[in-house]
Amino acid sequence: MDDAHSLSRKLLECARVLASLSGIRAMKIWDISRTLSHDLAEWPGDEPFRFRATNEIAKGASVNLGAITMSLHNGTHADARFHFDPKGDSIEKAPLDIYVGRATVVDLTQSFARSKQKHLITAEDLNPHAEDIAATSRLLVKTGRWSDSTVFPDQIPVIAADVPAWLQKNGVKLLGLDLPSMDEIDSKSLQNHHALAGAGIAIVESLDLTDVAAGIYSFAALPLKIAGGDGAPARAILWRE
Repeated sequence: MDDAHSLSRKLLECARVLASLSGIRAMKIWDISRTLSHDLAEWPGDEPFRFRATNEIAKGASVNLGAITMSLHNGTHADARFHFDPKGDSIEKAPLDIYVGRATVVDLTQSFARSKQKHLITAEDLNPHAEDIAATSRLLVKTGRWSDSTVFPDQIPVIAADVPAWLQKNGVKLLGLDLPSMDEIDSKSLQNHHALAGAGIAIVESLDLTDVAAGIYSFAALPLKIAGGDGAPARAILWRE
């Protein structure tokens, strides 16, 4: 009889576990990082990404080992304030909570596709999404203007001069773009970088939002902890449960 009761209890516990598992929904993850490879186009004049094998099992080594050289701004990366301000913090001092949390993706690809003369991301573009942006405090903008990571763009759209203040007003603490910079390619003053920093907004550049629709997601893009770094590569992802 005791064995029967013990078996019943075990079966009941198994049933409870299975019931709980049936309620778990599959998590969908979007990798929004650009792949680091020899084909990745670097910023003109900057250090390219290079990987080489230093040990190979096929050649008699006990393990495969690799080494890389690269700019901290190759591929998807976070800018530290030190990148454009010698008095700013380097990347290892960046508060990590900024890079993890809910984010709103705003898709402006149709707007940019309709007009090749459109070169600004404006507050008017963002206003229809203000409620979601304010609710998530992180904004990722999809422009579709850099679709081929192997070719560095000659020109990119940038945020309009009033956008940092608009973002600050709406509580945004991180801005990410699918572009290699917040400023024009030939900019020396980096006025948008400075304006975003002044508004307390962290910067993530060179995202790949190709397969991501507009909406609210969970987001993570943790920069590597590099002492004195002016930026750092990040593996950026979005997910929904």
